Amino acid sequence: MPASPIPGAPRFVRTQQAAAYLGLSHRTLEKHRTYGTGPAYRKLGGRVLYAIGDLQAWADRGARVSTTDPGVGEVLPAKRHPLATLADRA
Repeated sequence: MPASPIPGAPRFVRTQQAAAYLGLSHRTLEKHRTYGTGPAYRKLGGRVLYAIGDLQAWADRGARVSTTDPGVGEVLPAKRHPLATLADRA
């Protein structure tokens, strides 16, 4: 895997930049992190970092070509979900 999808772009970004990349508010992304419904992140010291590839993969789970397309995955809303909490316990 290349270090970054765009040459010269950072490989990891903080919450504000990750939210902008996804078109979300930073608070929504923080809620996704709390509920376990968001993209994978890394905790380095006190910093939360997101890999650009993880952000893109998470967003791609919601890709559809029509309203009847079941897609390959689902991007859940930023709230507590029984399935998300069960997956965290496994």
